[in-house]
Amino acid sequence: MPHPTDVHVGRKVREARAAKGMSQEQLGKLLGVSFQQVQKYEKGTNRIGSSRLWDISKALETPITYFFEEIEEAGTEQRSLPRRTIELAKQIDSIEDDNVRNQVLNLIKACAH
Repeated sequence: MPHPTDVHVGRKVREARAAKGMSQEQLGKLLGVSFQQVQKYEKGTNRIGSSRLWDISKALETPITYFFEEIEEAGTEQRSLPRRTIELAKQIDSIEDDNVRNQVLNLIKACAH
């Protein structure tokens, strides 16, 4: 049975990969592994070593700390982000103008309250 931390880190890899619009196959090619290996990382069935996590963070242009954000105590479940949330994040991230992107984020925050 996978360790909860491995499951959490794998879930964060999947979310970061999806937010970049990258397939498991594309990430695997960047890392020099098969897409099946990427699947195992994302499910937490195969642990990700520190050097591999470093490579993943570089390939996804994501700070390594991202993979440990919102980690729960060992043994507790954390739900995955809905696909629409990932898609929305991807769209917001694609806005090149920082001012416009911040305005969109502020609008979303205002609507959420």
